[in-house]
This record gives sequence, structure tokens and C-alpha cells, in this order.
Amino acid sequence: MSFLIPCPNCGKRSVYEFRFGGEVRPRPEIDAGDATWSEFLYTRKNESGPQKEWWYHRAGCRAWFQAVRHTETNEVLETFWP
Repeated sequence: MSFLIPCPNCGKRSVYEFRFGGEVRPRPEIDAGDATWSEFLYTRKNESGPQKEWWYHRAGCRAWFQAVRHTETNEVLETFWP
């Protein structure tokens, strides 16, 4: 069974064409303290179940998009433009 990701622009492609960008999280204000920025940059929830993530189609249209992926099964439930 292959792991396919449906790019919103190019359609279903192999996961090897993409670069994972991490879970989608709200960005802190520019003047937030060091502790806030450190947590934003280095701490992840890493929960099991559906997770909203960033993906980059590096071997295709070279666009960033978001996907909802089930972290236990790798099933991509939906993809969309941010």
C-alpha cells in the first residue's frame, strides 16, 4: 500500500514528492517573549488522530498547502489552500 497525498493543484502523488512542514499552529506576535517563541519553534503536540499540517509539493507545483492527516494510519482526510 502506498502513501499518496492529494495535492490541491496536481492531484494524488507519492509522499516522496512532498516535504512535511509540521503541524499548523498559530504564530506568536513578533514581540512575544523568548519562552513563547521557543515553545512555538520546538514544542509539538504530537497527538494521535487527525492533525492539520503543512505540506510542500517540492517535486511538483512547488506550493505550500495544508492537509488533515490521521497520524496513526497516514490517511489524508482532506487537503486545501491556506
